[in-house]
Amino acid sequence: MGEPPSLVLGGVTLPDGRVADVAISGDRISAVTEPAAAAAGARIELRGHLLLPAPAEPHAHLDKVLTAGLIENATGDLEGAVESWYRFRATAPHRDIADRALQACLRMLGHGCTAVRTHLDVGTRTGLRFLDAVVEAREYLRGRLHLEIAAFVDVPSSGPAGAGNLAVLAEAMARGADVVGGAPYRDPDPLACQEELLAVAARHGAPVDLHTDETLEESVSCLGELAAQVTRSGFPHRVTASHCVSLGVQEPARVRRIGAGLAAAGIGVVCCPATNLYLQGRDHPVATPRGLTALAPLAAAGVTVAGGGDNIQDPFNPLGRGDPLDTAMLLVLAGHLPVEAAYAAVSEKARWVLGLPEVRIAPGFPAELLAIPARDLRGAVADRDGRRITIHCGRIVAGPHRGAGTG
Repeated sequence: MGEPPSLVLGGVTLPDGRVADVAISGDRISAVTEPAAAAAGARIELRGHLLLPAPAEPHAHLDKVLTAGLIENATGDLEGAVESWYRFRATAPHRDIADRALQACLRMLGHGCTAVRTHLDVGTRTGLRFLDAVVEAREYLRGRLHLEIAAFVDVPSSGPAGAGNLAVLAEAMARGADVVGGAPYRDPDPLACQEELLAVAARHGAPVDLHTDETLEESVSCLGELAAQVTRSGFPHRVTASHCVSLGVQEPARVRRIGAGLAAAGIGVVCCPATNLYLQGRDHPVATPRGLTALAPLAAAGVTVAGGGDNIQDPFNPLGRGDPLDTAMLLVLAGHLPVEAAYAAVSEKARWVLGLPEVRIAPGFPAELLAIPARDLRGAVADRDGRRITIHCGRIVAGPHRGAGTG
């Protein structure tokens, strides 16, 4: 006989509609069986709860979270958000940054996220203040939440003028950042900037996640060249392009070509519907474009497309809640994805972007799970019930019964 399970989720509804007991041993699912009649010591009854692979948040900004009451975005668009944030960020003290980041992470954890990637501003104007504060929060959350940091370097990051920012980026990678980030499309030389950031990542053996073409201007299109650069260089680590808004207004033939290049290069895309619906298209008072990337053509090309929540109550989105089910809902309503594909975008595909192992509700897979009161997935996304139980590394880390299990 093997070791008894450390936790049994009793009578849960699986995504295929079956009712089962799901046993967890350590940080893995050990068995999925017919519901038992008798309660075991490690058993928690969850009848009426749908059990799902836990969502992940592939695109957050923990330096900016929960500042909407402190910063006014007068124009409501992306440039207004950037300008107001730049004015504010020089004044934010370490304790405030760390506390806001921690509060936002606990919100996401309560909503079911067991993994988060955050972008944090680094550069000559800010140094590593945001990085140091969120590293502190990450240590506090260790064992409850997988939190990885993308060092979001200021522009310019190309040419002689970019040398200072690149030096701070290199220091950030040495001080605890996991991913190289930036916004090359805002650089004076976008393609040179992309080359520089790929080179920094290669030297540090790190993935890359770039804010790409976050505009509805058709002339701004760095995405295709990013795929070509990754292919030419043989860059060996995961590359993600976030936002990719202008792809949604390109000619269909061009979108197909770019999609094929992204798929061949193995580049994932993160769509951030809430923030881009809020910021984009404000100069189109009628027939307003949705401001989302080309979801269906990318999927048809075989590109992994994840969904990100992006901003939580800051000048870029004053109403963000850090709830992946909100993101899934918007991918259905604004992106026209089927419900199953929308949830996959915030769970399976988000984990792929983060380089994390696949989760299935089957023996041997990681016990990264969300239990939510619902009869089926459509109901879970529609109702977004707040009474959730989050399981990370085989242990309940948020919701009732917190601390049950071992991991």
